[in-house]
Formats: sequence, C-alpha cells, structure tokens
Amino acid sequence: MEKTARTQHSQETPIYCNDIFKASPEPGCEEKDQIKTVLTKGIAGIGKTISVQKFILDWAEGKANQDVDFMFVLPFRELNLIRDHQYSLHRLLLDFHPELQDLDSKIYEENKVVLIFDGLDENRMTLMFSDAQKVTDVTETSSVGVLMSNLMTGDLLPSALIWITSRPAAANQIPSEYINRLTEIQGFNEPQKEEYFRKRISDEHQASRIISHIRRARSLHIMCHIPVFCWISSTVLQKLLKEDLSAEIPQTLTEMYIHFLLIQINMRNQKYEERDPEKLLQSNREVIVKLAEVAFKQLMKGNVMFYEEDLKESGIDVTDAAVHSGICTEIFKEESLIHQRKVYSFIHLSVQEFLAAFYVFYSHVIKNKEPLHEFRYYILNQASLDDLLRSAVDEALWCKNGQLDLFLRFLLGISLESNQRLLQDLLTHTESSSESIRKTTQYIKGKIKDKLNRYHLSADTSMNLFLCLLEMKDQTLSRDIQEFVKSDKHSEEKLSPAQCSTISYMIQMSEEVLDELNPTKYNTSDEGKRRLIPAVINCRKALLTGCNITGQDCEIMTSALQSSNCVLRELDLSNNDLQDSGVKLLTDVLKSPNCQLQILRLSGCVMTEEGCGYVSSALSSNPSRLREIDLSNNVLQDSGVKIISDGLTSPNCQLHILRLSGCMMTEKGCGFVSSVLISNPSHLRELDLSNNDLQDLGVKIISNGLISPNCQLHILRLSGCMMTEEGCGYMSSALSSNPSHLRELDLSNNDLQDSGVKIISEGLKSPNCQLQKLRLSGCMVTEEGCGFVSSALSSNPSHLKELDLSYNHPGDSGVKLLSDRYSNACDLTLDPNTANTRLILSEKNRKITCVFQHQPYPDHPERFDEVPQVLCGESLTGRCYWEAEWSRGAEISVTYKGISRKGGSDCWFGYNDKSWSLECSNNSFSVRHNKNSTDIPVISSSSKRVGVYVDVSAGTLSFYSVSDTHTLTHLHTFNTTFTEPLYAGFRVYYYKSSVSLCDIKQPPVRNNSDTHTTR
Repeated sequence: MEKTARTQHSQETPIYCNDIFKASPEPGCEEKDQIKTVLTKGIAGIGKTISVQKFILDWAEGKANQDVDFMFVLPFRELNLIRDHQYSLHRLLLDFHPELQDLDSKIYEENKVVLIFDGLDENRMTLMFSDAQKVTDVTETSSVGVLMSNLMTGDLLPSALIWITSRPAAANQIPSEYINRLTEIQGFNEPQKEEYFRKRISDEHQASRIISHIRRARSLHIMCHIPVFCWISSTVLQKLLKEDLSAEIPQTLTEMYIHFLLIQINMRNQKYEERDPEKLLQSNREVIVKLAEVAFKQLMKGNVMFYEEDLKESGIDVTDAAVHSGICTEIFKEESLIHQRKVYSFIHLSVQEFLAAFYVFYSHVIKNKEPLHEFRYYILNQASLDDLLRSAVDEALWCKNGQLDLFLRFLLGISLESNQRLLQDLLTHTESSSESIRKTTQYIKGKIKDKLNRYHLSADTSMNLFLCLLEMKDQTLSRDIQEFVKSDKHSEEKLSPAQCSTISYMIQMSEEVLDELNPTKYNTSDEGKRRLIPAVINCRKALLTGCNITGQDCEIMTSALQSSNCVLRELDLSNNDLQDSGVKLLTDVLKSPNCQLQILRLSGCVMTEEGCGYVSSALSSNPSRLREIDLSNNVLQDSGVKIISDGLTSPNCQLHILRLSGCMMTEKGCGFVSSVLISNPSHLRELDLSNNDLQDLGVKIISNGLISPNCQLHILRLSGCMMTEEGCGYMSSALSSNPSHLRELDLSNNDLQDSGVKIISEGLKSPNCQLQKLRLSGCMVTEEGCGFVSSALSSNPSHLKELDLSYNHPGDSGVKLLSDRYSNACDLTLDPNTANTRLILSEKNRKITCVFQHQPYPDHPERFDEVPQVLCGESLTGRCYWEAEWSRGAEISVTYKGISRKGGSDCWFGYNDKSWSLECSNNSFSVRHNKNSTDIPVISSSSKRVGVYVDVSAGTLSFYSVSDTHTLTHLHTFNTTFTEPLYAGFRVYYYKSSVSLCDIKQPPVRNNSDTHTTR
C-alpha cells in the first residue's frame, strides 16, 4: 500500500495495512497526530477488499490494533439495498450484526470504534457534505445516505475511526477536507509479478517461458500488477502450453481474454448434459450474449455491482440453471447480502469491459442498432465498422476518468479478423475489417500526433491510444518512436504533449535501457517536456535542466527512483523551481534501499538552508550511494553550508564531488568545509567554491584544510572569490605541503596581479607540488607575471600540463598567451529576419543603426516587432569569443533563440530568464539577467569596444572592456547552466545608436627577438 498526503504533493511512502491509522513519524509531516479518516483507492481487483479482510482478521486474532474494541464493516453494495429506508446508526449496525442485539447504544462513546465503508465506487446513494441534514446522535433516525455523510464529516460519532475504500474514479465523491490520509494499493511490483507466476506454475521451465513472454508483450505486462489478471494469464497460458508446447501464445490483451472465455465455455461444455453440438452452441451464445448485454449496459452506467432487477432487464433469469453453469461461475459471481438480498458482479472489471466490447461488436454484426446509440457519431443509415470504431474512440476520449479506456482496446482488438475467427462460434458471422482497421489506426495516430493539441489528451489517454494501436497489432508508431528516440532529429519535428506521453511510455516499456534522456532536445512545450519525465525509470542519465519542473513534479521522479528496476544513475534538475519542498522529496528517496542514484545536480533550484538539512540527512544515511552533488547558485549561506558539512563528516557519506559555486558563502562557511577536508576519512576529491565572497581569510582557512594528511582533494575551484596577493601565499603553502594531492586548481577572475602569481609560482616549484592544471584566467596578469609562471614551468620537476592565462594583460613577449582569445574567435553576422524595423543593417550585415523611420522588412515570425533588437544567425557552441563596438548607448547580449519576439519589455535582453546582457552607456556599464541588474564601477578606459567570451559547457559568460591597445579589462562573469542553443544579440537605444561586429585577426607568429606585435 502506498501513502500520499491528499492536501500536498509528497513522496510515496510504503505503509503497512495495519498501520493506516497511526500518525506518520517523519519530521515535518503535516498530517495530524490523530488520523481519523483514511481513504484507500485502487483500481478494480487490486486488493482493496482483501486488505480490509486482512485488517479485520489480524485484529480478531490479536496480531494488530488491539486498542480497538469494535470494528464494523459496511459495504456500499449492501447499503444500496436499504438506501430508501430510515435508520439510526445504532439500529443500522445491529441489523448488519444481529449477534450484537443486546448492545447498549452508549458503547460507541465508551469504546474505540472503527467503521469500514468498502467500495465507495459501488455507492448508489447521494452523499451530501455541504447542505446535509445534521445528525449527531447514534439513536437519531434518518436516511442511510445522510447517516454516511454525517459519519464522514465527523458530526456523527466523532470519536470513531473511518476507513473508506474506492476505485480512483469515485474517490472524489468525498471532499478532501474530510480525509486525513490518502493511501493507494498499487498491486504487484516487478519482483512480485514474477513471484506470483513461479508459485502458481509448478513447472519451472514453463513458468520462465510465460514470464518472458509477458515481459515482451507490452499490453499484457502493464496489466500484470493486477493480481486477478495474473490469474487469468496463468490460466490461459498453462492451458495452451499443456495442449501444445508449440502453441501460438496470445500477444495482446484481447487475445488473452478471448482464450480465457473459450476455456470457460469448454469447461461448461464438459459439464453440460446436452450432447447436440448445435444446441450446445446456441446455448453458449445465448448465455454469453445476455451476460455481455448486462456488462455493456451497466458499464455505460458506471456500475460494477448489479442486482436482480439489472439482470432481468437483459433477460437473465437468476434461477436458470444455465446461469449457474461452469461458464458463469468462473466469470460471474453471486453474493448474499443483508436481508438475504443477492448482488452480482463479474470476477473483475476487465472481464466486464471485455464482454461489453464483445456485445457492441456482436450488435454491429447482427445489425442491432439500439445499443449503438451510445456512440453519438455512429451513422445508423450507413453503419460501417470504421464509423463504429472511430465513434468509440471519440466516446472514450470524452468519457471522464478513463472509464471506457480498456473497453475501447477490447473493441478494437475484437474487430481484427484473426480475433473474429477465434470467436466465430459466438458470432453469427465474421466481417472483413482490414480496411476499417487501417482507417481507425490512422485516425488514432492523427490524434496522438496532433501538433496543435486540439484534443487536450492527458498522459493516460495518450498511452491508452498507443495501447489501442498495439491491440490492433499496428507496430508502425512503436517503430517510428524507437527510431526517433535513437536519432539526432529531436529538434526537427514539433511534438505534441500526447506524442511526448507516448514516447515516454515507449521508453519505460522498452527492454533496452536509454543512455540519456534530455527533454530540452525535444521540440515541444513545457507540458510535453513534463510528460517525458516518467521515462527516467528506464534511463541511465536524465538531464532535466530548465524544464520548468516544480516541487510537485518531483513525485514522478521519486516514484521512479524507489522502483526496484530503476536504472537511473545521474539526475540533473538544475535551474528548476524545486524549492525546499521538492528537495525534500528527492533526498528522502535517496535513503531508499532501491535508489542507486550516484550523481545529483540541483544548481539554481531555489533551495535554502532548510533544503540543506534534507540533503545532509541523505548524505549521512546508510547506505549513501551518492558520489556527486551540485548545489551551486542557491542561497545556502554559511548556515546552510554548515549543515551540509555535518552530513559530509558522517562515516556513511561517500561523496567525491561537491559543488557550492555562488551560494553566498563567506569565510565563516570555509571553516565548516575545511573541517570536512581534515575529517578521517575524507572521501572528497573535487570541491567547487567559485563565485563566493571568501576573500583571503576564507582562502587561508581552506588552505589549512588542504595541508591536513587526511585531505585527499584533487580538484579545487576558487574562481571569482575576491582573492588577492595575500590569499596566494596561503595557497602556495598548500601546494608545497607534504603530501599535496591537488592536481587541478582554478583561481580565475581574482585580482591576483603579478605579485600574486609570483607567490603561486613559488609553490609550483616545490618538489611536493603535483599540480597538473592551473587556471589564472582574468587575474590581471601582465608580462611580468608570465615570467614568474615561465620560471615555474622550467623547474624540475614540473608536473604542470595545462595552464590557462587567457583574458589577462600580456605585453609584447607575452603575446602567445592570447592564443585562446584568437583560437576561440567566432565569425558572426546579423540575421536580417530578426531585426526590428527601426534598425538598418549595413557592412554586410555586421552593423546595425537605429533610425526613426520603419524599414519595409517582410513579416517574419523571428522578427522583434517592437523592441529595436537583432540576433546573429550563428549558434554559439563550445568556447566562443567576439568583439563589438558601440555608440550612443547599446546592449551587448547573449540569448536563447526561444526569447519572445512579440511585445515590449518582456522581450528586452536581460529582462527575462532567457537572456544575459551588458548595458553600455557613456558613463557606466551594468549587467542584467531576468530583470536583476548589477552596476559595474566606472573604468578609466574610454574604449567603446566590448569583448564577449562564452564557455557553453562550463556555463560561463564573461564581458570585457577592450582598450585601444587591445588590453582586456574584466567587467563581469555570469555563471549558470545553459540549456538551449545560444545566440549573440544587440539592442540600441537612441536615434543613430549603433553596434558593429569587429574583425579579430590572428596576429603573426613572432620569434623571441620580436619586440612589437600588432594586429
């Protein structure tokens, strides 16, 4: 049984049947201490009534809930029989339990009582919760429906505990405010499915063959979480294989149920005294058709339980011996209820749906139009089969709660000529259907593929339509989807949400594990991307960055991660609005023994100190399989870092990589991180603290941790941490310590200058230093600093293999250090189709100028209609550098292509989450993203040339002022995770404002005697 809070989205947590009234022990749970009313939902045949019986039996045998004095079971199927009668609650309970006739009405207040209402979906009474008559006394008389309503609202017998069971479609009859706990019985999981077949089938080889076959047949496999379907499948498959080991095994749901029906008919024939084959056939047909008529009529009314009057409506005499023959006892059952009344039902709802579908097809074959009036677009004068099938598709789509989903699959399946032949003894004749099947499959595919989503198909409806195609043995869509998922054409075709649901289902059911799921590569809406999420259960890596996932959507992933057959090892949820509530759901499931996740990225997920507590708890759980976690770009602050560090020092924690870039951490937080580095054992191998205000004192604290003999850190990133020459001394000391395990160090975008680089270079010369990669990009290094590094490189031994000195101030002899800048230079041109009509393009589409008069550009969906902006035509990939020159005020920007083109300020670069911009004016610079602006102090240079550097994989975007001597001055760096293709863009403010793309030419290669370099 699975528990979820009705009033909030939370993780599904297993709960024992006997514990449903016990308060949840989890901290932060919003459920009240007293669980008064529990609603348990589950599809037909999943085990709701069995759970009720087990609950009562364990209590009666003294195994559980011994604080309860009385349990009363009130099935709705029995309450229906007295719905027009007047009762007091006391009298009603005595009628249901005559052995308690001497019971005093005061016992209800003096003892603990549990009332169980089984089968809300079978209810035929009106339950009223807003305007209901108030009944507060157990001896007060009213209608049964009013009594039930007052018990559920707590007005009557408020001390009693209430348990209600229901099918999902009927569960909303009771307002959520009257439910304290919602549970769901989800049936067999994967291991339990296999366990069932192995226990039921004694022949081990036969059991393995049956299990393997069901796994391959998707429409069969999906039904096997229902115990009764496993029974039907084992009955059919054992019978077929017993008669013929080479027998063709049913491939579809319809074939399985047809064989089940034929087996029951054969059993009846063996028992029946009639020996005339023709009379026997006629008798079989009459019985089945009458039962099928009941099935159809009651299905359309939403009834799963029937009474004698319902059977008489279809011409069934309940005293007829034929009704009590073998065929009926296996598919139709009778129960005695209160007042000796009887109630009837099929052994499972799916049997009723199958027979209902048979009745509709049978009526079509014999030209009986009356039952087919249910299908509003069925053309009676020209009653073709494809009219019927398409009308049934539409009826199922209009039907609420998927009530006709399985019925539709059976009807389409029965229409196949091969299945008609199996049923030929029950049908008066068969009908050629290949053309009707072809038209119907095209009709269904059209609804799934509808790019405008005019049908507003839910995920469940989309999957059912896909299963309808499988039922008609149409594999073309399945093959198309498999090829599409494996291809590189995800962005070429616009996908509807319905198509995404189908793709997701296909991935889930595939025997082949998908290496990577990345919804951002699919050309679809946010809703379409969300519908792809359930597929994570059958993927090794899920990259869900920037998919507009919220904390509520996390339920889908937690359910997958808890599954025993989940193969997911890497999950990236960066740049989604998960908040702390979503983080709690995810980290709680990390404690599950089934969860095998090793890499979790939560960068930019609106997480705070509260979320750190949940992460820390997961890190210290046993076992903790997490090896990498990214919490960058969240407002954790020092208090949150402390909580994370506490989890890292747990002996259960095995984390190797921790990223805390841009978390508003200071030197105080460095103390907590340093304690992790010196802990024993310390498993941490990579640490990213970039873009935090650590300053030199924080660097000193971290360096002290590096010197510890317990520290095993290999990679440390301190880019943009406000470090100066002083901090270089502490880091140099760490590099020369014994032992020093550090292999990679990033000090980029700090004001180290030549003096700081000199100190770092001294550490590099130490025989203890093992550093292989050093990044000093944007550290104000000049020719002098290059000399210090050069000296370190020539020392013996020097392990350094990679050195980054890009975006500094080298002099003439340091010209080679500019190589990155030139090698990453990209050649851009402006895209005329995006230019606003107040912009003139010139110089071979490399310059824009703002004018008053609108230009006669043709209409184009990519054009900015109000804002004087333009995009470049080339996508930015890998590392890119370009320069632009501006006049009279402009914005130099980088944006996703998906930025809006219609409207005003929402389209402006920097005023949304799709773009980043540098605003240039004569007196100042400022940067902006998602309406958040940061002013940049005025620099002395009067240059109006700007350099832009993007490293897409690293998620960095840097702006530089370029002087007349081509010296770069760092202005600002954005750190993020880019989730879509990037494009350069420009906006101008005033009349005759302009922006020009600059040529960047590779300087000539000079030898050591050159003293001057130009370009």
